[in-house]
Amino acid sequence: MKRILTGLVLTPLIVWIVLWGPHLAFLAVLTAVAVLCFYEYSGIVAAYGVRKPGPAGYAAGLILLFAQGDAALYVVLATLLLLAAAVFEDDLKQALPRAALTLAGVLYIFGVWRYAAILRLENQHWLMFALALSWAGDVAALYIGKTFGRHRLAPVVSPKKSWEGALASVAASMLFGVLYATNLIPGTTAVQAALFAAAGNMAGQLGDLAESAMKRGAGVKDSGTMLPGHGGWLDRVDSSLFAVPVVYFLVLYFG
Repeated sequence: MKRILTGLVLTPLIVWIVLWGPHLAFLAVLTAVAVLCFYEYSGIVAAYGVRKPGPAGYAAGLILLFAQGDAALYVVLATLLLLAAAVFEDDLKQALPRAALTLAGVLYIFGVWRYAAILRLENQHWLMFALALSWAGDVAALYIGKTFGRHRLAPVVSPKKSWEGALASVAASMLFGVLYATNLIPGTTAVQAALFAAAGNMAGQLGDLAESAMKRGAGVKDSGTMLPGHGGWLDRVDSSLFAVPVVYFLVLYFG
């Protein structure tokens, strides 16, 4: 019940912010979600025995999220900033692992949301498309997987997920994608929408498994407790963190 109630509150808010919210309101929500995700990611890092990313990690992330121009330049600068922060480590054995894991988190979270903001500027419906692929797929995977799931998808990482559920997720996302994009995004063909949806959904499923692998390696069940029934923010958006850049890439080069 908690999961359903949380979804009923969050989903309309996200849809409004993405499709109709003022740009500054959208950026404020995007920034808050990014910071909360990075905070939860920091907890996972600590569970591996590496010191949590400090202020330099948040600074690098916000620079990458908002700086205009060449994103690759800011990735290089963020890397240098995090390596320079190693100078202030008390235990130098922590320096490189901490810098590496902090950089991974900055790219994984702030880097993805940077392209979410760019995708919304291209067309807010493309961002909604990318986010909703996982929502549509999750519903199909839950019911088909429970009823027909026999073959485990990734038993070590997520024992409950099945190939049957994964295929149902892709099919549901393709159906949603065709209906959504052909009606709301001018010039998009049904074949194009179906292929974009399939690629985005499969990326999202990998994102879900990747976050599960991180948590299992750290020995934690959820990334946080902020969202009743869902765990943390990172648990809620793990699929989107993989789906959004894939959809952005496809729109950029094939849209």
